[in-house]
Amino acid sequence: METIKKEKTFDAVKMMRDIRDKISLETQDMTFSELKEYIQSQIKQGKAKAKA
Repeated sequence: METIKKEKTFDAVKMMRDIRDKISLETQDMTFSELKEYIQSQIKQGKAKAKA
């Protein structure tokens, strides 16, 4: 039986890694209070969903 290979049109792992790397660069030199402010601003802008 042969395996049929499909070409990926979307790579979720690559997207997740790119996003994680971008956030890490933006927050690498932040203090804890600066990081909390960053997270709150991202939530307000709708870039992240708050979990209650």
